[in-house]
Amino acid sequence: MKKVTGLGGIFFKCKDPKQMNEWYAKNLGLQTTDWGATFEWLDADEPEKKGVTTWATFPQHTKHFEPSTKDFMINYRVENLEALVAELEAAGVIVEDEIAVYDYGKFVHILDPEGNKIELWEPNDGE
Repeated sequence: MKKVTGLGGIFFKCKDPKQMNEWYAKNLGLQTTDWGATFEWLDADEPEKKGVTTWATFPQHTKHFEPSTKDFMINYRVENLEALVAELEAAGVIVEDEIAVYDYGKFVHILDPEGNKIELWEPNDGE
C-alpha cells in the first residue's frame, strides 16, 4: 500500500501572521491570502490529476499544533487514510484524534517519536 504521496502543507507559528504573509508576498512573490498560499501542481504519474500544497502561518499562541511544542506542523498527502491509520495504530503510533471528514478530504493527526504533530490528509479526487 502506498502511504505518503506528497507534501500537503507546511504550517508554522509566528508573532504576526498577517505581517508575515505580507512579507512573503512582497519579498518572495507568494500569492497570499488570510489563510496563506496555495501551490497547484500536476501529478507526475497522472498529469491530468491536479494537486495542491498549502503554506500557512498561524498565531504564535495557537493550540492547533498541540500536544507538540514545536512551532511547525507538516501535512502529508496520503492514500487510503483509514487503512493507514489502522496500520499506524497496530505499529504503536500515537493517533491523536478521530478521522475528520470535510468536502476537501479526510484528516487525522499523529505524533512522531519526538512528539512532533503530523497531519495526514487524504484529499478528495481532483484535489
